[in-house]
Amino acid sequence: MNILFLGSGTSTGVPSLCCDCDVCTSSDPRNKRLRSSILIRNNGNHLLIDTSTDLRQQCLTNNITQINQVLYTHHHADHVHGIDELRSFNFFNNLVIPCYANESTIHEIRTKFDYIFNGTTQMGGGLPKLKLHPVNGETFTLGGVAVTPLDIIHGELTILGYKLNNCAYITDCSGIPDETKEQLQDLDILILNALGFAPHPTHFSLSQALATVEELKPRRTIFTHINHKFDHEMVSAELPEGVELAYDGMVVEN
Repeated sequence: MNILFLGSGTSTGVPSLCCDCDVCTSSDPRNKRLRSSILIRNNGNHLLIDTSTDLRQQCLTNNITQINQVLYTHHHADHVHGIDELRSFNFFNNLVIPCYANESTIHEIRTKFDYIFNGTTQMGGGLPKLKLHPVNGETFTLGGVAVTPLDIIHGELTILGYKLNNCAYITDCSGIPDETKEQLQDLDILILNALGFAPHPTHFSLSQALATVEELKPRRTIFTHINHKFDHEMVSAELPEGVELAYDGMVVEN
């Protein structure tokens, strides 16, 4: 199994519009961050987590021509608004794409993208062909990867992270329930959000993310969902052993 980081940025992406800070104007490609998403590739299967606002660009950049399933963490714009791009994968691969999420996210996707699911919309460019599947905490298998949905706190919302074999992907997290922490013990890889330096009501700051790493003790940690306050090289130099920043295009084997 390998994990491709399609995007490692927060909801605005980096550079942020209208900003001329040192990171937004940096020439370091690791400081160019599309909206957060990963692709899990295993024995020819391509499992996508979230259809980010930048999905089209991410797929073109990484020559992605196949998506077999989608896992959704939650319904916020930066995690779902690329949903219409899935229709190209329907057409060229002749498949209906199964999409997995908790009940509240499925409700929001059906409501916000009613034109896809109402059965009456006609569009010249066609509609995505998707089948929505609600998930709970039970483990299931997609493309040879064991997938366990994990409850995560995002401000006042309960969203999902995912355990994927012995790796975990957790983004937009401001708290982790004790029951979920029990499932995050002895991980090979923890991918966790670390938004920036300052406290935030709906996302871990760097210090909170590091405290979580110290508690969970994964063998390797990669921080993602990063804002424009982090210069990749400068922040990387201060991180403890076994902890690193994601960057767009990064590939991790497990």
